[in-house]
Amino acid sequence: MLTGPSVLTRTSSTVVALARSSHPGPTVAVTVLSAALGAAVGLGAGRTLVLAVAVLAGQVSIGLSNDLVDAARDRQVGRRDKPLALGLVSTTTAAVATGAVTALAVSLTFVLGWAAGLAHLAFLVSGWAYNVGLKRTAWSAVPFLVGFGSLPALVTLSSAPPAAPAAWALVVGAAFGVAIHFTNVLPDLDDDARTGVVGLPHRLGRLRAGLVAFGALAFAGLATVVGLVLDDSASPLRTGLGLVGAAATLGLSVAGAVVVRRGGATRGLFRLVIAAALVLVVSLALAGTALVA
Repeated sequence: MLTGPSVLTRTSSTVVALARSSHPGPTVAVTVLSAALGAAVGLGAGRTLVLAVAVLAGQVSIGLSNDLVDAARDRQVGRRDKPLALGLVSTTTAAVATGAVTALAVSLTFVLGWAAGLAHLAFLVSGWAYNVGLKRTAWSAVPFLVGFGSLPALVTLSSAPPAAPAAWALVVGAAFGVAIHFTNVLPDLDDDARTGVVGLPHRLGRLRAGLVAFGALAFAGLATVVGLVLDDSASPLRTGLGLVGAAATLGLSVAGAVVVRRGGATRGLFRLVIAAALVLVVSLALAGTALVA
């Protein structure tokens, strides 16, 4: 008969394995971005917290489903960082956990309003569509365009009353989505190709895919500049702080492109894109820039 401590140990090990299977780096990064955007549009502490927990649950859902779909492929290429491929957690347990966090993500967002709920569903469906098939096609970037393009809408529609996002904010989100997709897969191009995953970055090749990623990042910075300049209601201080973030984004895009040209294709490039997103969002939040139409 199992003793109490052994049960707790097994439970703890399962929780840790599930957390590792959720792609914790991107999951936490997107959650922090959502909370920062919530502060930028003035959601308030309560609604920002609900939004952040909903987004966290949604990203865990996408991450777990990705590892569920790819478990056999990860075993084939010998991935030692994948608990499902190593048998540290069963597929049944992971599937149940995925269903639970997906339900939590959807229900929490609908608490913020039906419009916010639909926007989050668009993000979740995009992530799942990538996992179950689009990642193997030339359309692999579309889920990131749609998913991250809908993130500003999810945030502004979570306000009371809900507000439509500014068009430039949607463009910036979509551009970041492309940059995130391309830099996230760059280190795995060879393993992916051996197991039948041939998305758009794979078809372009390492160099072109890297340059597209940081070109998209630069485009996000430029779109932010255009949005700020065209905002007649913006104060000089607000515009100035927002432009600082946009300039930093452009600088990081140049740095990333240089690394790619020199043959780099590490996880550091993905972190560079996330850093650029955080810098831009924090500058907009400090500026109090309205991301609503």
